Amino acid sequence: MLDELDERIVRELTSDARRSYADIGQRVGLSAPAVKRRVDRLRASGAIQGFTVRVDPAVRGRRTEGLIELYCRRQTTPEMIRKGLEGYAEVVSASTVTGEADAVVQVFAADMEHFERVLERIAGEPFVERTKSVLVLSPLLRRAG
Repeated sequence: MLDELDERIVRELTSDARRSYADIGQRVGLSAPAVKRRVDRLRASGAIQGFTVRVDPAVRGRRTEGLIELYCRRQTTPEMIRKGLEGYAEVVSASTVTGEADAVVQVFAADMEHFERVLERIAGEPFVERTKSVLVLSPLLRRAG
């Protein structure tokens, strides 16, 4: 469990992972070495799993976002779904879910035609019985972590 200071440090790193320990310390009321010790501890415990860069998909020519619900054949495991989807560069996330669908897949494509091709390829995977998809019109809120 994260204490209040850890939460504040994580929020600062989530908003900008390149922020210095001194800057974070100033924002949360700790010295830079104290922030570093906490970050090191959070990394060692697995609470912080790494640092990354968030790139706007549009700069890579991916302006069309869609969500695909997967309805899978019997005996399909989450690992089978993961392995089946990991080769799609357009897939940015996939999760098993509650409800009627077995999984939801987030896809970024260049345009509608590209999205349709990806959808058809995913629908053709051996573990997929059927799909249902929606296109994102305007993302309203996105948070990292």
